[in-house]
Amino acid sequence: MASSGWTRQQSLVAFSLYCRLPFGRFHSRNPEIIQYANLIGRTPSALAMKLSNIASLDPAITSTGRSGLTGASAADKALWQEMQQDWAAFAITMAQAEQEVSVEKDIVNGNCPDKSTSKLAEVTVRIGQQFFRNAVLSAYNQRCCISGLANPKLLVASHIVPWSQDDANRLNPHNGLALSALHDKAFDLGLITVDEDYRVVVSSQNSDAKDPFFTSAIASFHGKPIALPEKFYPAAEFLAFHREHIFQQI
Repeated sequence: MASSGWTRQQSLVAFSLYCRLPFGRFHSRNPEIIQYANLIGRTPSALAMKLSNIASLDPAITSTGRSGLTGASAADKALWQEMQQDWAAFAITMAQAEQEVSVEKDIVNGNCPDKSTSKLAEVTVRIGQQFFRNAVLSAYNQRCCISGLANPKLLVASHIVPWSQDDANRLNPHNGLALSALHDKAFDLGLITVDEDYRVVVSSQNSDAKDPFFTSAIASFHGKPIALPEKFYPAAEFLAFHREHIFQQI
């Protein structure tokens, strides 16, 4: 295993894992950490430590009293700033780094991939969408922040500011909420929103007291706080946009 300084490629793989793993899974026994440590030539312990160092740069982590580790390098800090400045570009850069280390491992093992199926094929919109989903759902520990639903097949990484209305923040996980498919649709239609104190607000325009399912599944959450994420807090300016432009005012 390598003992020299971290390369940019290795660090990008670590950042990719940071974005998609819950904070509580930053440990050397995690199979995904073991897998990627092997790919980048680091020990699982070293990779787990790297993730905790990255966590020390995340205000959502440190604001709750969890500090991660304190060994974040100048390169880590520079990558953190690069990620914050352009989420879309950084998501693609991370995906490319993961693809490159996978292909390099294939070549070392004598399994040179065919060009037509190479893992270095052109990065598509799908990669960005998958990054956004992974980052948002991992931040909320794979649970709907309104209902607590934990079935990943029924969860959506919901955009606060719609995809079509803000190109620069399409892949910014601060522009996302983990919601059940039902609450994602209600949020998208403006039937619900989130106020300045992270409480659910339900519009009265479409409320129907004669609909018990709507009452129990949506209206009953009015005034209740959402579960806040472990990382990538929903940005106040994005929530304000949703309240002003999407929400059907009471």
